[in-house]
Amino acid sequence: MTDANSSYAAAGVDTRAGDLAVELMKEAVAATHGPGVLGGVGGFAGLFDLSFAKDYARPLLATSTDGVGTKFAIAQALDRHDTIGQDLVGMVVDDIVVVGAKPLFMTDYIACGKVVPERIAAIVTGIARACAETGTALVGGETAEHPGLMGVDDYDVAGAAVGVVEADRLLGAERVRDGDVVIAIASSGLHSNGFSLVRQVMARGAFDIATLLEPTRIYVKPVLELIRSVRVRAMAHITGGGISENLPRVLPAQRRARIDSRAWPSPPIFAAIQRAAAVDDAEMRRTFNMGIGFVVVVAPEDAAAATRALEAQGERVYAIGEIVPGERGVEYV
Repeated sequence: MTDANSSYAAAGVDTRAGDLAVELMKEAVAATHGPGVLGGVGGFAGLFDLSFAKDYARPLLATSTDGVGTKFAIAQALDRHDTIGQDLVGMVVDDIVVVGAKPLFMTDYIACGKVVPERIAAIVTGIARACAETGTALVGGETAEHPGLMGVDDYDVAGAAVGVVEADRLLGAERVRDGDVVIAIASSGLHSNGFSLVRQVMARGAFDIATLLEPTRIYVKPVLELIRSVRVRAMAHITGGGISENLPRVLPAQRRARIDSRAWPSPPIFAAIQRAAAVDDAEMRRTFNMGIGFVVVVAPEDAAAATRALEAQGERVYAIGEIVPGERGVEYV
């Protein structure tokens, strides 16, 4: 006979709640599975058929792992958990597409103080929905219950994905040249960065907290379409560190980006945060995307075509600068 006082359930772990969460999310996860996925939901390992890679001369696998920072605290405060999954997918797959790779599959990890089936299902359904929209299979995941270490309503999410790119189509710093044009694609808001600062000023009522849950815009489809039609040199996903720290990651030595900070409209939420936090422009640019979620570097002769291609995909696009000689970095004019 099991001593109820020493059982796993008494310790705070409810395996039945976990099983119910899986049942609630199973249909959404299965909707991301194409012919490349082997097996169903609930196996020990996710399987993906890579036989298509035989058509590549030299296939390279690209991988990325990320989370959503402290944005989940906003979801907890509003008790709304259906958008945080899109944030997670965006943070991961948009890093992969930066090198020109197509995301293939993803896995997720959720740590929580208590498994609330409906909450976990809402998070994973959001992940699955975003995966389906980007053609990425959600092939596995884990939900871990940590009673005593995390509060009942606390959770955190992370994920990893794998993509593939032909070696001779790999994008990066070695392709960038003097005079190249920097084209920016608008963000949908804060995305998933800067929330540690945002949470410090929330109580001052400088903005509507609900606007902070606007999900991260995902650029996989328009960017993959772009690189099929235009010669792209390099790309950068504008996450924590903003343009100031992310664009230099794809610039060669002795090349810098000269950015016109007036070339795009910054959404009002950033001005509201800056006033409430009383920080200068440089700090804002190092912390937030300032309205730009993704940057593409192209040759001058390809800039107009790149702009048309992105706008045809429904993106708001701005030519914001150029590549010039100098110490690697970003200068604002």
